[in-house]
Amino acid sequence: MAQTVFAPWDDPQQKPLIQFVGVTKRFGDFVAIDNLTQDIYEKEFFALLGPSGCGKTTMMRMLAGFETPTEGSILLSGQDIAGVPPNKRAVNMMFQSYALFPHLTVWDNIAFGLRRSDMPKDAIAARVEEMLKLTRLSKFGRRKPHQISGGQRQRVALARSLAKAPKLLLLDEPLGALDKKLRQDTQFELMDIQETTGTTFVIVTHDQEEAMTVASRVAVMDEGRIIQVATPEKIYEVPNSVYVADFIGDVNILEGTAKPNGTESYAIDWGNGAPVTATSVRPFTDGQKAFLAIRPEKIAISAECPADAVNAVQGKVLDIAYLGNLSTYHVELPTGQVIKAQSANTRRVSRRAYTWEDPVWLSWSATAGVLLVS
Repeated sequence: MAQTVFAPWDDPQQKPLIQFVGVTKRFGDFVAIDNLTQDIYEKEFFALLGPSGCGKTTMMRMLAGFETPTEGSILLSGQDIAGVPPNKRAVNMMFQSYALFPHLTVWDNIAFGLRRSDMPKDAIAARVEEMLKLTRLSKFGRRKPHQISGGQRQRVALARSLAKAPKLLLLDEPLGALDKKLRQDTQFELMDIQETTGTTFVIVTHDQEEAMTVASRVAVMDEGRIIQVATPEKIYEVPNSVYVADFIGDVNILEGTAKPNGTESYAIDWGNGAPVTATSVRPFTDGQKAFLAIRPEKIAISAECPADAVNAVQGKVLDIAYLGNLSTYHVELPTGQVIKAQSANTRRVSRRAYTWEDPVWLSWSATAGVLLVS
């Protein structure tokens, strides 16, 4: 049986859980959020991604109720939440520092918010046990935060945040304090927990790998604006600008002028020998400035020029980044431009085909890159 694809944003019948409508936030003369309109849907794992100061944390703080918009409105389930204080919103926030109470046990940390509500004692106990089970912490309920690992503390903070069953959980750089291996493991745990609970998660991160791993959609931000919102695959494969292409993963940007040479096909004169061929559904006029973004893994490296190559350039190996499963070759062209090509290390390093200063050919297909206006 085919699994249905989760894409409520493509369904006009679906009503968003969160709506930012023309939201601007100023701090004095500084515009942190600039006339932003964006929908987020129920059960989404939505990632806000961007460099420091791009406005992603301000967006989250407005959702939590710690900041109010200067202009525009934020709706939760169709209701304007401007005047609703943080403790009255069906929203919870998990901070990077976890903010656990050191003198309380794991069990009591999770129960803390529930005890402040009018939930009966036996219902609190059942809910805490449910949260411990969900986050695989059942054995650690009687321990204090200092008696468990960083990854376990992170899960306690998550269990406490989810205990009151919020409609929306905000995660501010939640895995920033964990080492790389633990962070990767925890990303998958977060995804499982989000799927199990059906809670809408909005995560703020500057770690592109994290956003691409966990999110149903990624919003790439810059200077208070969302530049592109799409699924991780589309953000990576079909960026809408040089900024997004450059921000997500490794990329080569070839700058030149376009000349139509067939249906959705263009010759790009880029000042490095013969023009290169690229396809684009977006039309370009003769002589229009264009940027061709090509990922290193889409570029083949070889000792000889492939006979059937649509695009091929020769250069010499300037640098090699060995990444275990992959090697990235930095190849310098006669003009001085450097292009990165990546290949899988299926053989041992001692048998590597190319080394520093070797002459090599780089080749790629007409559809390997994305042609961008800016």
